[in-house]
Amino acid sequence: MKKYKFKGFINGALASISYGTNPLFALPMYKLGMETNSILFYRYLFAAIIYGFCLKFFKKVSLKLTLKEFFCIAVMAVLFSLSSITLFESFKYLDSGIACTILFVYPIMVALISTIFFKEKLNKTSISAMFIALLGIFLLNGGINGILNLTGVLWVLASALVYAIYIILVKNLEPIKKIKYEKLTFYVMSFGVLVFAFNLDFCTKLQSINNWQVLACTIGLAIFPTIISIETINVAIRLIGPTTTAILGALEPLTAIFFGLLLFGEVLSLNSALGIILIITGVLLIILRDRFVKK
Repeated sequence: MKKYKFKGFINGALASISYGTNPLFALPMYKLGMETNSILFYRYLFAAIIYGFCLKFFKKVSLKLTLKEFFCIAVMAVLFSLSSITLFESFKYLDSGIACTILFVYPIMVALISTIFFKEKLNKTSISAMFIALLGIFLLNGGINGILNLTGVLWVLASALVYAIYIILVKNLEPIKKIKYEKLTFYVMSFGVLVFAFNLDFCTKLQSINNWQVLACTIGLAIFPTIISIETINVAIRLIGPTTTAILGALEPLTAIFFGLLLFGEVLSLNSALGIILIITGVLLIILRDRFVKK
């Protein structure tokens, strides 16, 4: 295996596992009375400060931007921030493991968007995969206490769509392709702070960090599903492409389910388990579709 591909696989796996730790830190903060926008404001603020310090004094990376880069990164930051907002909102209505599993339909959305806007062909394998994944979501809807909350499902599907658009633009938007991944990571987090400040009426509605548990969870959110996740997924997309990166995304819902079962007392029924298997099967079919076509 070529060195750059191995590095891409490692980064893709780390991106998925680290992003799957969102509920590990977010759910305790909800229980302590924190609201979504306050949580995400502190998450991105702490992440930008920690990562910016590392870039300035250890990696020595230049953070200068051209005007075109500025506007492109601003768009990317808004997209990534929206994916966080919608995912965190879904945690209010769905078990975290189930929400992150539904989120894993984003590679299907990547395929559809690529077909419509980048003229990629949608073959029979891709169509079959979509039906399998949709059947999985249907089973998942009957998997916990009869039916899942529709509001929660819509929130997480919105998160998947925005995340899919982000991945496509990292690979295809010309100015973004030329920006160093460290610079892209830093500014996505920094612009994200402005997005959440705006949502908080310019911080007039910002809740304070009033105990050590909230502080600890905030630092955890800043490091694992933010700094590590954003940097490693940007590296993985460039080295092995969005398709292979999506394969490794299977680790994300599994990570969330693991923490949900282990720490938060969430329950996994037979229908839910079958739904998870079908969703992952459908997504793996679509991201491996080229191999099926060649055969």
